[in-house]
Amino acid sequence: MKSHDHEHGHSHDHGQDHSHDHHEHEHDHHHRGWLASLWHRLSHAVVPHSHDSQTKIDPALETSREGLRALWISLVGLGITALAQAIIVVLSGSVALLGDTLHNVADALTAVPLGIAFLLGRRAATRAYTYGYGRAEDLAGIIIVVVIAASAVAAAWTAITRLLHPAEVTHVPWVAAAGLVGFLGNELVAQYRIRVGRRIGSAALIADGLHARTDGYTSLAVLAAAGGAALGWRWADPVIGLVIAAAITFVLKDAAREVYRRLMDAVDPAIVDQAETALRAVEGVQDVASVRLRWIGHRLHAEAELVVDANLTVIAAHEIAADAEHQLTHAVPRLTSATVHTDPDSHPGRHHHTDLSHRRRQPSRRSKRVA
Repeated sequence: MKSHDHEHGHSHDHGQDHSHDHHEHEHDHHHRGWLASLWHRLSHAVVPHSHDSQTKIDPALETSREGLRALWISLVGLGITALAQAIIVVLSGSVALLGDTLHNVADALTAVPLGIAFLLGRRAATRAYTYGYGRAEDLAGIIIVVVIAASAVAAAWTAITRLLHPAEVTHVPWVAAAGLVGFLGNELVAQYRIRVGRRIGSAALIADGLHARTDGYTSLAVLAAAGGAALGWRWADPVIGLVIAAAITFVLKDAAREVYRRLMDAVDPAIVDQAETALRAVEGVQDVASVRLRWIGHRLHAEAELVVDANLTVIAAHEIAADAEHQLTHAVPRLTSATVHTDPDSHPGRHHHTDLSHRRRQPSRRSKRVA
């Protein structure tokens, strides 16, 4: 059999590697001591031995920590913003500003499901969840999109209600200051979350950053309404509220598209091109039959089918697959796992696999009929 399956973290010759390491430990026993030898054996038994797995798992865990850090720092920032607004609410007695403050507090709590998702994503894979819990980020992204949609509806509803029932805005300077504080706080948090989300590849964190930006727009509505009230324009508050509701809808579209693409396993085609280029550069690879990539949370997983010489031994095919995986994980950012399969150049493709499967079972069927 000249074809070969290779999966990140496991390979057909790992038993040979461990045996080889075992003999090396025995020969080096007098030089390194029994304690070092015991530690090495225990580490091989507990830690999965794979091509470049440790160097990829550590950065993956670091991205989760970075995402959590971004959430908690921004949550503190939004808390300070809401506290400043609340103080001004007490001083001004503005009911409109009170509503905006409560809205900012409620929306800041969307960091909670996303934080839970990051924590779940760090859990090890199980027999039931063989790919781990990274998809929890996509579920959190759905919650965030729903909250953004609710914000748009609430802003529009409040604006229409104010048009039908005009109300006078008092303590205008304080209200304007609170609106400005709300906008600046939310915009800073939005930029921070979006920047970190793009760096670690988290669509949910990007969506949460866009959500914070919608809160800033809502606070701008308060600022603009205060300016209109200072000029005696009672209609300014509801009209600007409708404009902000429309702006939130555009932000909702962008966030929903990001989350939808993740749920549908969409990736940037440029990443696929990058993966194919890296695989074709591996010595012994004659062609790349297919490359598939998918996001699992903010980490990428790849599956590739390579065409190699039909006369290769299983060990030689394994070496090519292992080298291909190693080069792939270095060439594609945030790629932490890969499955590489090699096909002989005489009969590449899955149709050949089906024919082989049927052919291997025909002798056993004939022997059963004879018996």
